[in-house]
Amino acid sequence: MTRGNQRDLARAKNQKKQAEQTKGKRTDGMTVEQRKAREFLSMREKQKKKDEEAAAAGKSK
Repeated sequence: MTRGNQRDLARAKNQKKQAEQTKGKRTDGMTVEQRKAREFLSMREKQKKKDEEAAAAGKSK
């Protein structure tokens, strides 16, 4: 073995790199459809709140 432990070090470095790339992805355990439904509901609530605020601002003028 002329390479020594270079192969092992490169393998460990690559595993660490792969782990960091997938770190923030799908941590909630939800499917794509469930996530889309959750986001749709939150956006609908935000829009409803914004419409109510606009209506209240229109009445005060």
